Amino acid sequence: MSRFQPPFTITPSILNQVVEIGELLGHWAAHSGRTSPLLRKENRIRTIQASLAIEHNSLTTGQVTAIMEGKRVLAPEKDIQEVRNAIVAYEHLSGWKPWERHDLLYAHRLLMTGLVDNPGLLRNSDVGVYRGNQLVHMAPPASQMSRLIDDLLCWLKETDIHPLIASSVFHYEFEFIHPFSDGNGRMGRLWQTLILSHWRAELAWLPVETLIHFQQERYYQILGQCDRVSDCTAFVEFMLHNMAEALREGIAVPAVMSEKMSEEMSEKENSVLQLLTVQPQMTAAMLASMLGVTQRTVERYLRNLQSKGKLKRLGARKRGSWQVMT
Repeated sequence: MSRFQPPFTITPSILNQVVEIGELLGHWAAHSGRTSPLLRKENRIRTIQASLAIEHNSLTTGQVTAIMEGKRVLAPEKDIQEVRNAIVAYEHLSGWKPWERHDLLYAHRLLMTGLVDNPGLLRNSDVGVYRGNQLVHMAPPASQMSRLIDDLLCWLKETDIHPLIASSVFHYEFEFIHPFSDGNGRMGRLWQTLILSHWRAELAWLPVETLIHFQQERYYQILGQCDRVSDCTAFVEFMLHNMAEALREGIAVPAVMSEKMSEEMSEKENSVLQLLTVQPQMTAAMLASMLGVTQRTVERYLRNLQSKGKLKRLGARKRGSWQVMT
């Protein structure tokens, strides 16, 4: 029996979101067998790009795609190494058990090889988390790392709480413990995906990280809020909301990308529709950064999509949004 019990409350909001996600998963499962390898690859690319972008990696989805395809990319070597490591780590996802300490350490080694001195080892010094020059979280002392991680993994293995909730609780507690000298954020997001995929295999391809990337400040804000009250309920609600949004997008994208549309539109135009389905307020400059093309090229994609009736502009040029037409 695990001695550790994370502090959180199962609120009506959490219950409602679990029910909603269950319903969305039904729709997701209905078409998951028809999801093309290309779409799965695109989701994985978006997941890697977004998770690393949260950690200030500069590479675009286009550059991540190029690295995945073995092409040369002009970018900082550290950023390229982070992407290469993440590609390898996500490829190993299906072979790991989320409660195994050995798998957790091995995953960190894959993610952080060439980036830190001791990848795959728990930290041996005390650390604080800073935003700029401000200390926002003082992690537990290094002498407690082995015990705290073992307690958390034991709790995860034994808990009968719904995996949607348990994965979010684990994610928060992992970030609170901060068990490694670096890479804790990307590890926490990777491990939540692992926990979810161990419950439902198709969730390995759900790019929740993309939505978190667009709410990065809110992500850190809620982590800090939970630290202050010693309760991760708000973080669980935040993550469940993002899972629901990612599922809605995952269900909508195949409807948008029918066979006929795939013939009529370029691959990049399809990517524009996917991104705007998630974030209708994205500008041409933001889309260009995500796709690894020029802003003028994106503007041409947008005009083409509007002329084909696949995209509609709502509101003013600067303050409006896009509507993807199904």
